[in-house]
Amino acid sequence: MGWRWIDHVAAVPAAPPQTRTLMISAGHDHRDPGVVANGYSEADICLALRDDLSARLCDLGVRHVRDGDPGENLPLRDAIRIAARCDLAVEFHCNGAADPRATGVETLSHSRDFPFGGRLCSVKSDTLGLRNRGAKPENSGPHSRLAFVSDGGGVISELFFLTNPNDLAAFLARREALLDGLAEALAAAARTP
Repeated sequence: MGWRWIDHVAAVPAAPPQTRTLMISAGHDHRDPGVVANGYSEADICLALRDDLSARLCDLGVRHVRDGDPGENLPLRDAIRIAARCDLAVEFHCNGAADPRATGVETLSHSRDFPFGGRLCSVKSDTLGLRNRGAKPENSGPHSRLAFVSDGGGVISELFFLTNPNDLAAFLARREALLDGLAEALAAAARTP
């Protein structure tokens, strides 16, 4: 149990070489499920997405690390330590709001990561047909500081609003296409010099 580099990946001869280390993380865990709404928990959605995304990255020939083995999500303190060692680190979350009409996708990060976060937002927005709320600083939400960003140097990717039934329906209907789009965007970022 724990984390290890995933380096048994497909050979993709036409792809440029990977130049940056990549980490993918599932937000929340079984002790803190995050947002729970419409019959789903944020922790379960993000863990399944991380595991499936890892398989797609392997198919694209991208070496990476996860915050735990399949089906396992290490505590945030461990995810932060892993993220801090990588050139790129993305933690997936679902947004939530008291108003069930709140909608859209966004990322939270340091300003240096806004271009990368913006690309992730475009993939999510275009694939799910949801409002693109953009790449934002870590303090733009209810928290003034996010440890995964401040201490780990990572990007938090809010997939959709779990509290919005329409956002959830869009995610469930287009999940496979979203996984493909995210894998392509992460692979391109990992191969950028």
